[in-house]
Amino acid sequence: MNTMTMLREDILPGGGHLSFVLKRGQILRMTDIEGGANVSLLMLNPHEKSERLNLPDTLKGQHTARLTAGHCFYSDMGRVLAGITADTCGWHDPFGGVLNAAEVIEKYGQGRYQELRNGFYRNGTDNLLVEMGKWDLNLEDLLMVVNFFSKVTVDDQGKFSFHRDHSRPGSYVELFAPMDTLIVMTALQHPMDPSTEYAPRPVQLSWRQAGDEEAAINALLTRPENSRAITNTQLFAL
Repeated sequence: MNTMTMLREDILPGGGHLSFVLKRGQILRMTDIEGGANVSLLMLNPHEKSERLNLPDTLKGQHTARLTAGHCFYSDMGRVLAGITADTCGWHDPFGGVLNAAEVIEKYGQGRYQELRNGFYRNGTDNLLVEMGKWDLNLEDLLMVVNFFSKVTVDDQGKFSFHRDHSRPGSYVELFAPMDTLIVMTALQHPMDPSTEYAPRPVQLSWRQAGDEEAAINALLTRPENSRAITNTQLFAL
């Protein structure tokens, strides 16, 4: 990565949560530091938060059940909130969702603050809601998430299968924003991860300005549907 255009670096600890606006023309790189990470992520338009990620349209429009380089994330207004311009992991899951507090207790047991202090067991629903509250969003706005670094396949009978150890140490994915996009994320284990040990992994985050926005957009023009959505986005962002 060209460090001369680096804007910011941070570590999202395992169990942590974060929200920010990825500005038009910026690229966010997420790197799995240890391997086996999972980042559950929401996307919205920060200027009109009723416009948000529409995962059914994202998958249907691109004829896919996985997300990787060349795929766009469509809003419910037919625009591109972000797109994957680079990916060494190869598969990111759009189906698994996040666990709530009761589900975390059922899966991992009690992990209370009183005993564990800052090591208490967190859950994806509450983590996302904490960040969403900073942007005047609430439970009604909690949407489907993309689980980055996780692989879930579906067989002919419709059965979901989680693939352990899919993401290796150093795997990264880059998101390019063709419009300002509000990102809400948390780093917790995938709900389908069979491990009963609460052990979320950290993720490195870095922001940079795209050196060549045209090249970044061209990397997303993998389907006619993406071209139309990019055109809609560019008209909106004028």
